[in-house]
Amino acid sequence: MGGSVKDGSLAGRWRALQPEIRKTLKQIGATRLIITALFLVLGLVFARYSWNIMLARDAERALYDVRALLAAPRVETDQRITMVTFNEETLRLTGRRSPLDRSMLARALTQLDRMGAKAIGIDILIDQPTPEDQILIDAFRTMRTPTYLGLATNKSNPAFMTYEQEQFLRDFQAKTRPGNVHFTSIRLQADQDGVMRSWPDQPRDLPPLLANSLTGAYPEFRSYQGAIRYRLPVDYQRPVFDKLPVELIANPDVLDALRPQIEGRYVLIGGNIPDVDQFVTPASAMKDPQTGRVGETMIGLEVHANLLAQMLDGVMPRKIPDWGLWLIALGVVTLGALTATADMSFWRLSLVLLVQLAAVVTVPFLWQFKGVDTIGLPVFGWLIGWIFAYSAVGTAARGIGSEQRSFAQSALGKYLPRDIANDIMKNPERLQLHGEKREIYALFSDLEGFTKLSHQIEPEMVAFLLNKYLDMLSETVLEHGGTIDKFVGDAIVAFWGAPISRPDDPDRAVRCAIAMFEAGEKFRKDAPEGVPPIGVTRVGVHHGEAIVGNFGGEGRIQYTALGDSMNTASRLEGANKYLKTKTLVSDTVVAKSSLSFFRPMGRIAVSGRSTPMMVYEPVPNFSAAVVQQFTDALRRFDDGDQTALTTFEQMLVTNPDDKALENLIERLREVGPGGYNALDK
Repeated sequence: MGGSVKDGSLAGRWRALQPEIRKTLKQIGATRLIITALFLVLGLVFARYSWNIMLARDAERALYDVRALLAAPRVETDQRITMVTFNEETLRLTGRRSPLDRSMLARALTQLDRMGAKAIGIDILIDQPTPEDQILIDAFRTMRTPTYLGLATNKSNPAFMTYEQEQFLRDFQAKTRPGNVHFTSIRLQADQDGVMRSWPDQPRDLPPLLANSLTGAYPEFRSYQGAIRYRLPVDYQRPVFDKLPVELIANPDVLDALRPQIEGRYVLIGGNIPDVDQFVTPASAMKDPQTGRVGETMIGLEVHANLLAQMLDGVMPRKIPDWGLWLIALGVVTLGALTATADMSFWRLSLVLLVQLAAVVTVPFLWQFKGVDTIGLPVFGWLIGWIFAYSAVGTAARGIGSEQRSFAQSALGKYLPRDIANDIMKNPERLQLHGEKREIYALFSDLEGFTKLSHQIEPEMVAFLLNKYLDMLSETVLEHGGTIDKFVGDAIVAFWGAPISRPDDPDRAVRCAIAMFEAGEKFRKDAPEGVPPIGVTRVGVHHGEAIVGNFGGEGRIQYTALGDSMNTASRLEGANKYLKTKTLVSDTVVAKSSLSFFRPMGRIAVSGRSTPMMVYEPVPNFSAAVVQQFTDALRRFDDGDQTALTTFEQMLVTNPDDKALENLIERLREVGPGGYNALDK
């Protein structure tokens, strides 16, 4: 029963997700979806098979070489293995280059047998006759030390070994009986780029590899084809393996002196001749401490010595199984896709990207140091796969986001100034999802007599006029950086100071109020023929605190401002009717504004406020001297100077059409110095 409940719950969640999934797929679109899926598949292929993809495999090999080199153990000289080599000096002494002087080899073998070598491996092909053959055969016949002679076949290496050469070699070995001489495979296989990184394959028609033959143990290495474990010397003056010239070993006078470097050791004999049997290794990418050159190679004999040392140490780096590589590739691609859809700030995204990059870089190194065979580990492919997934999903998400942002920006642009809308789109956290107390500049406008007008004309004309009027005034608000709160019939409610405040908000609000009145006047003059006269636009502006934020239910919210400031602005708009003004601002606005064209219109008390306030009318067309004269006259009146009224009356004579001034004189006579008018609205 418990299982069925769980299944039902999962099924319910799936059903709940389906509409959202369908919506997302619809927003992505078929073409974009196919392209995104294609890039994800390509990313997955790269993240799994980059070792097999041209160019990418070069990067993978280079990355592996760095890992192998850094993880290579630092060791003192290996006391188990000694190399005996034919070098350039040997060739000079013997006067022979190819084939090598076999009498010299015979004398060296005899000495090694006397010194008590544990086993001897010969990385030299005896594939053609020389005058010294019988000397070498006689030496082989007397060997007590197990000796392994290198064999290559025409089948396994047709480019370097003919059938006749193979037959000569087999016949030569047969003549060494009853000596302790056996065949061994000296097969080495470099990667396609010529670098020796892995153990060679060991065909069953060949004898065991030289390392396997010398030890006669470690059967698990008979089929091992993993990474070669190279080692580096602690001090380059003390190499990993002792390397002695064959002519020195062949000299019987130094038998006792050299015995400590031979007795009980595996001895490998081969060439150390430039341009012959030389191999590039991961260490070739670094500067050789002795020569100072980059690209130094390793002789094949030393590669065999490294294989032997690795076998003796039982080091078989374990490979990550195929299913594990697929799982990692899928995880990398998924991580790239999820990162592309994550909604994070730039700094947080940068941190996430750095952490992911650090993981991709460091994890393979950690595995290498922990003994994991990282050949075939597609590290570069992970990066490419991640980039493919991030780019594909990110592009699709940005496509959806761009459409959504365009829609949201368009919607915000109807209520907010363009710069604020753009800023909120970039920094959504600036638009608080809860109410907050802010100081704002509230504006309330109204078109006089429009309600009465709407009953006198056709509804279509009402809609046309109202939309045109609100559009004109909305543009005016937005041009001055205001936030449109709401439309109430023909009235517009707006404010400054939220969601983003600016130092010049009071000036913007005042200039907007003036511009709205002027826009209203233009609207009146441009009214269509046959429309009754349209009233003036009245505006009130007040500064104070308000609660600003998103308010509403779960399904519908509105960004708005609540509080006394909004109510006071509305009362100021209404006060214009009684004071015969067109625009009124409160004393709190004047105190914050840097503008100087305000003339005081006396004190009023409005509904909802317990104390009177001084109100002002913006008069940008008045000179500063006139505004100052007006202000001084009212101050004198409040101080009890009755001659101030005479000053106002003289102003009225000069401007007989100034109804607001006429009204002010009447009110001052009525209330006296320091008095105020109480308005119903």
